[in-house]
Amino acid sequence: MIEIACPAKVNLFLSVGPPDDAGMHPIRTVFQAISLFDTLRIERAPGRTAIEFEDEAVPEDNTLTKTLRLLAEVAELPPLHLTVIKRIPSEAGLGGASSDAAGLLRAVPLLTRSRASEFELSEIARAVGADVPFFLVGGRAKAEGYGERLTPLEDPIPFWLVVAQPEARCSTREAYARLDEIQRPWREFPLADDLHNDFELVAPEESLALKQRLLDLNATEALLCGSGSAVFGVFPNEPSAERARRAVAPEVGGKAWVSRSLTRMESLSL
Repeated sequence: MIEIACPAKVNLFLSVGPPDDAGMHPIRTVFQAISLFDTLRIERAPGRTAIEFEDEAVPEDNTLTKTLRLLAEVAELPPLHLTVIKRIPSEAGLGGASSDAAGLLRAVPLLTRSRASEFELSEIARAVGADVPFFLVGGRAKAEGYGERLTPLEDPIPFWLVVAQPEARCSTREAYARLDEIQRPWREFPLADDLHNDFELVAPEESLALKQRLLDLNATEALLCGSGSAVFGVFPNEPSAERARRAVAPEVGGKAWVSRSLTRMESLSL
């Protein structure tokens, strides 16, 4: 059995460009992998390939089924049984489904002698979702285009976060549609580590209130996660982050986690 840790991500900077003729939105973003993980267990199956999710709300057509379909075109995979232990919340902007797909792609060399090339795996990642290519790079990276043009960045000095998710949920598709209704500049990458996220313009009020709550609990900075609805606050150390988590957890039904930034090596270790 292979067990893969699939980390979440936050966007330290995210600016969305106008949609192209196909309705796709180019982005400029800075990803950071964090220590909130799903676990993907892969073992050979006696019969057909099957995927088991602990979270019954995951749709049948998901990032893993799509990844398996595309992998079958470039590699001979044996029948597999995949078990996904979800810890990264869905509809939170943390990239959990994309990270799970990338985890499967990272495991391919261990699953078959009919190896797909690095180019083929990167093309599959692009086809599955905009965030998937980042999770093959890990650590901190700048992304442009539709998420596929990645520039790895130096690992930062480790920092601590509290990630919290309100009851409100965000559909990524709806968030983009609402953003298209607002006139706004398509920002260039900042020269300094200034946090920014265009989606805060259309975020649920609960998310923005939760962001302010983390700032009131002494976060040095706070921001919406991706397209939402989760938010994160940056704290100077683990004890201060844990104090904030304990304070905010009862207000969000327990959906609050202490996490820290991951280096590239940490985020890509199986």
